[in-house]
Amino acid sequence: MAKKTGKIGLVVSTKMQKTAVVKIEVKKPHPLYEKLVKKSKKFKAHSEIKELAVGDLVRIVSVRPISKEKKWKVAEVVKHAPTS
Repeated sequence: MAKKTGKIGLVVSTKMQKTAVVKIEVKKPHPLYEKLVKKSKKFKAHSEIKELAVGDLVRIVSVRPISKEKKWKVAEVVKHAPTS
């Protein structure tokens, strides 16, 4: 099976050890009405990065299955979340 290209998404949760939940949003036109509709999907991604926080923009790439639901890995942090 070929590797899937990287996806860019927002970190939603980092409560698990070495796992981040990343939400990817895609805007696609409706087949009949052609209005842009937002679709989102959450991926569990393996993360060795310690300073990952909720709100960070990250790139994930597909890897071999690490666990039942983890088939993605955080490759890099594109943009850190603004701290208040």
